[in-house]
Amino acid sequence: MNILKFITAGSVDDGKSTLIGRLLYDTNSILDDQLEAIKNANRKNNDGTVDLAILTDGLKAEREQGITIDVAYKYFQTENRKFIIADAPGHIQYTRNMVTGASNSDLIIILIDARKGVIEQTKRHSFLAKLLSIKKVLVCINKMDMVDYDESVYENIKKDYTALAGRLALSDVDFIPVSALRGDNIVHESAHLSWHKGPSLLTYLENIVIEEQQETASWRFPVQWVVRPQTDALHDYRGYAGRVIGAGLQVGEEVVILPSGTRTSIKAIELNQENLLQAENGQSIILHLADDVDVSRGDIITSVNNQPHASRGFSANICWFDTRSLDDSQVYLLQNHTATTKVKIADIAYKYDVNTQEKIFNDTQVHLNDIARISVRAANDVVFDLSSDFPENARAILIDPRTNLTVAAALIETAE
Repeated sequence: MNILKFITAGSVDDGKSTLIGRLLYDTNSILDDQLEAIKNANRKNNDGTVDLAILTDGLKAEREQGITIDVAYKYFQTENRKFIIADAPGHIQYTRNMVTGASNSDLIIILIDARKGVIEQTKRHSFLAKLLSIKKVLVCINKMDMVDYDESVYENIKKDYTALAGRLALSDVDFIPVSALRGDNIVHESAHLSWHKGPSLLTYLENIVIEEQQETASWRFPVQWVVRPQTDALHDYRGYAGRVIGAGLQVGEEVVILPSGTRTSIKAIELNQENLLQAENGQSIILHLADDVDVSRGDIITSVNNQPHASRGFSANICWFDTRSLDDSQVYLLQNHTATTKVKIADIAYKYDVNTQEKIFNDTQVHLNDIARISVRAANDVVFDLSSDFPENARAILIDPRTNLTVAAALIETAE
C-alpha cells in the first residue's frame, strides 16, 4: 500500500483544518477518546455542530484564537492508500512553517475561499509550491455552501487560478469544489454539486498517481551512522545506516562515496536483519560495501553512473525564517541531510515579489518570510543535485551558529 504525503495551504480561515477534520471524521479515522475531547472543547460552529478544526489545532494558542500556528501532522488510511497530512498555517508570518511542512510533500492542496477568490496568500503558497518542486497541485474551492453552490463562482475562480498557474509554470493542476463544513464532496459526492463531474476529494486522493520526475533510475544514500558493534559475535561487522532517496540501489552495483570520490561496490543490503537484492525509495537500511573504505556520517553514497554535484559554490532560492535579517558578513552553517558545512552568502542576486512573481533587484535586505536568490560559498565540498534534476537532494537549511536556530530553507538551483 503506497503512501501519499500532502499538505493543505491557503489563507487564514479558508478552512484547512476543517477540511482535514472532515476528512478524518467522515472516514471514521478519529478515535473515540479524540472525538469525546472535541465535543468537550466547547468550540462550536454557527449551526451548533462540533468544530472539526480542533483535531489539528493542538496548541493552546491555536484553540483560543481559532487559527493554525504550527504545522500539524495527521495519519490515516483507507483500503486503497495510506496518507500523511500536514496542516499548514495561513498567516503570512507563519509562511516559514508552511515551507517546512511542504518540503516533504508530494501534493499540495491549496484552499480558496469561494467568497474571496484568488488572493495574496494563494499566490504566495502557489509560488512556494513551484519553488519547492511539489509534484502535484490540487485547488480546493471551499465554502461553496456560502455562495449557494454556484457553478459560475467556481468557474471564475478556476479561470483566475489557471492564469496564475500559467505564470508560475505549474503544469499539473486539478480543481475540486467542496464545503468542508458541510461535508460536500469531501468523502462523498454531493447533490449540491451535481454539476461537478469529477471525483470527491477522497476518491481523488486515493487514485492520484504521483509521477517521478527522474526519467531514469537514480538514487542517493546519505550516511546517517557507521554501524560498528565491535562485539565478539560481530567483531568484523561494518555497515552504513541511512535512508534511500530515489530508486535503483542494488547489490553488486559500483558506487562512489562523496565528497571523497572513493569507489567500491555494494556487497549487501540489510533491512531488519534480512538481506535484500535491492532497496526501495524511502527504506531505512544498512549498506555493506565490498571494500573497507573511509566512510563517515555526512557522506553520500551514489551510483558511479549517476553522480550529484560536489562543489563549494552554488546558487539557491531561500525562504528566510528568522526575525533577524540575513547578514552577508555572518558565517552560517549549511545542513544538507547529515552533512554540516560552514558557508558565507557571497551575493544576494534578487528577491521575489510573490504577488507578481517578478524579481526585485534593487532590494537586498532579506527579512522574515522573504524569498530570495543567493550565491553561497562553502568551506568544504557540498554534495547536492539541482532542484530541476533531483529535488529531494537539492534541499538544505541554513543555521545561525550563534543561536543554533534554523534561519532559512534553501533549494539549490545551479552549481557554480
